[in-house]
Amino acid sequence: MSLGIGLIGATGIAERTMIRPSRNHDDVTVRAVAASDPDRAEDYARRHAIPRVHTGYEDLITDPAVDLVYISLHTAAHARWAERAAREGKHVVVEKPLCLTRQEHSAITAARRHGGGHVLEALPTLGHPWHRRIRHWLRAGTFGELVGVRSRFAFAVEPGQGYRWRPDLGGGCFYDTAGYWLQALQDTVGITGARGTGHSDFDGAGGVDRRFSASLLLPTGRRAGLECSFDTTRVAEHVYEFSEGTVRVRGVLLPIAGAVPLNITLIAPDGSKKITRTPAVSYYEQQFARVRALLRGEGEHWGAELGAAEPRIALMAQIHAAARQRTSDPVAQERS
Repeated sequence: MSLGIGLIGATGIAERTMIRPSRNHDDVTVRAVAASDPDRAEDYARRHAIPRVHTGYEDLITDPAVDLVYISLHTAAHARWAERAAREGKHVVVEKPLCLTRQEHSAITAARRHGGGHVLEALPTLGHPWHRRIRHWLRAGTFGELVGVRSRFAFAVEPGQGYRWRPDLGGGCFYDTAGYWLQALQDTVGITGARGTGHSDFDGAGGVDRRFSASLLLPTGRRAGLECSFDTTRVAEHVYEFSEGTVRVRGVLLPIAGAVPLNITLIAPDGSKKITRTPAVSYYEQQFARVRALLRGEGEHWGAELGAAEPRIALMAQIHAAARQRTSDPVAQERS
């Protein structure tokens, strides 16, 4: 039986995440699209040979030809439409972050129980081979005891362009990168029981965080830090500091562009370096294959499910609220 996908949002990320990968599978079809601008949705459908255009999100969600609803709206709208689609009994894939608060996560969870479908957070970096290597080195004590973890993410966003510069729509660099950071930590060192805090001046265009510093106290007593920004220099890396060496993984978002390997740099205490490579992985192809396998009962997609997303959302909300409270910002006071 063919699985029908409906897109809420006529976006570039929907093309990369759903439309292109679906062409490699005969049993999955993108059947419908809806957008806030009907003309844009019509044009998008023509360009991508999507047979149905709905004038509203509600119509797409109730379309019997749609089995899976994929949501790629501005961040603050994720929870509302994920909850609605889940309550209708659809499978749902939501671009990261799944939602912005624990209350929103609880509402989506209740809707999922009512409807019976799967709800997944789209985090394409999930399950990359470098995660398994870090876990192996940790268990084996290859580089001694873990001292701490440092992560950096930066990418250019033109000021004033799109939802990323509007705090009321869930904009800001932290919401854009927290999922990557927290999921990598969850998959390598664990985040259950962790506590976090954050800082930002929220001085970007529109009052968003163009720079953000976050700190996480891990259950082991070690700390994990994040520095993220809207900057002209593109950075995406994790650095694991051990008592007997350092492991650095750079360019962790590169497989978004296609199937490429990642370099893992091993730095000895004397400063000497050794580079090892992971297998080539295409994030979007891998993510789509896992979603397809889960919905067809052929495999699991742990890490994207609601249960795994809950501690990530809770920590993200805690850290963002802590930073907002330092600035006495009413937007976060309302959300927290």
